[in-house]
Formats: sequence, C-alpha cells, structure tokens
Amino acid sequence: MDATGLLQAAERLSRSLTAGDLDHTLSRITAAAVEVLPEVEYASITVKHSDGRLETIAPTSDVLWGVDAAQYELREGPCYDAATDGVHVLSPDLAADPRFPRYAASAVAAGILAQAGLRLFDAPKSQGALNLYSTSVGSFEDLGAVGALFTHQSAVAIEYAREIHSLQDALRTRRTIGKAIGVLMERYTLTDQRAFAFLARLSQQRNIKLHRISEELVEDAQLRGEQGVGAG
Repeated sequence: MDATGLLQAAERLSRSLTAGDLDHTLSRITAAAVEVLPEVEYASITVKHSDGRLETIAPTSDVLWGVDAAQYELREGPCYDAATDGVHVLSPDLAADPRFPRYAASAVAAGILAQAGLRLFDAPKSQGALNLYSTSVGSFEDLGAVGALFTHQSAVAIEYAREIHSLQDALRTRRTIGKAIGVLMERYTLTDQRAFAFLARLSQQRNIKLHRISEELVEDAQLRGEQGVGAG
C-alpha cells in the first residue's frame, strides 16, 4: 500500500474506532478491521487470561466461534500463536502452511483459507491478539504497514477504554465507602473521621479490602432499612 492509501486507511480507522467502554471498543476494533483492512472478511479478538484460559471476543461472524475454539483446543494456529507468544503471524495459504497441519484442516473445512494473527495488547492480567480471516488464498501477504498502524491505533483505543473503566471503578468505590461511613456515623453516632478510622480498622482486622467491607456494610444497612446508606 502506498503513502496515499496508508493515509486514507488511517483516516477511515480514526473514524471507525469510536471511544466507549471496553466491550464497545473491542467490538468496534473487529468491525473496523473488516471495514478498513484489505482482504479481511472476518475478525475476532483472542484474550489470554492470567490463568491461561483463552477466550474469543467480538467475532464478526458466528463461524469464528468454532474456528477459534479449534485453535485453542489444538494449541495451534495464527491466533493461538499471536495470543500466547506475542508475535505477528501471517498465513496466506493455510492449507500449505507446515506450521499448522492439524488446525489448517479444520479451518479449510470451515472455508477459511488465509489468516493473520496480530498481537494487540499486553496487560498485567491478560494478553490479546487480533485475528483476521479470509476465504481467499494469498490474502495478507502485504498486510505490512497498514496492519501495524491498525494494531497501534487499536491498542491506544483499548488503553483509553481501560482508563475509563478504572476511573468508573474508582468512582463507584468512593461512593460505596462514603455510604458505609454514613452507615457507621448514624449507627454509632460517630464523626466522619472516626467512622472512616473504624472502617479502616475493620478492614485490617478481617484482612478484607476497604471497598469490600464497605459493600458489606451498605448491603446490611439496606436490609435493615437504615437511612445512613444515602450518605456520602
């Protein structure tokens, strides 16, 4: 792809990857891959969790559930390698690819003749790869710069979505702790400082995180019908 084509792809990609929560972002990435990247007919994302479990996210076609599952079961295939080894894997002709003899038979039977696996992100508790599929032999031989651009832009979108998710979690946690302090203030006639100290001491004694103790207190207060749950 020449410079003009790359610029046009970048502009289309920018329009396609709209900001949103993590699930929305991942769905937009696979949809945009089909829309923006040449020769891509289907796309999905493979996430490897911290316990080693592999999961397919946001497939653009139901056929990919079985295709991806075959790779996980056989521990073989472009998306498996990209998710577990951190490499970009291109296979323009699966049937003739000596790296994936068992998986290739399953893929070809499902109509998938070419495939690419591109490492998408590395997070503390998970890794992810973008899986690209084609029903035409010879696809993805020239993925090159546009593929690299796509994965970079997608990784930026995912990181943004993760930050938003973390902020939302932090706000929810803060509100819950505030409600728990309100419960303690009303229940034991404490100041907010003393209520927070009581909450922190309870967390240490039970070796449970502060927000979990707060959730328990708020839930208990709701069952009792205490007014303090509205505080904070």
